[in-house]
Amino acid sequence: MIVADTNIISYFLLPTSYTESIDTLYQLDSNWVAPVLWRSEFRNVLALYLRKKIVTLEKALQLQEKAESIMVQNEFDVSSSQVLALINESNCSAYDCEFVALAHHLNIRLVTQDKKILKEFPSTAITISDYIDNYLSRP
Repeated sequence: MIVADTNIISYFLLPTSYTESIDTLYQLDSNWVAPVLWRSEFRNVLALYLRKKIVTLEKALQLQEKAESIMVQNEFDVSSSQVLALINESNCSAYDCEFVALAHHLNIRLVTQDKKILKEFPSTAITISDYIDNYLSRP
């Protein structure tokens, strides 16, 4: 099980330079969890794609539905006090700290490509490629 930030979820559903790595990540561990916030953030990604005419409204609705089906029963509320404590000790946004808080709460890794999160929380956050390498090197 991993905490997948919104970018990871987005990379899985939208074609990007990470598509191949994300497909491998999902094959190795498809049990992704996220704070409920991911829904709003993902809708914001879709808003950008809609406004840039990269996807149609119909396609955006399909992508949202697919994302929700992947994450169903894997969404969590996080503790405000834990999020605020993480904000206090870092330069990350409240949004980013929700993902970190969930990873801490569940004692699992947060997979992200976000450089700030990776820098601020190196014992919690891990890149896609490092997660894959660590997974494949397990005995």
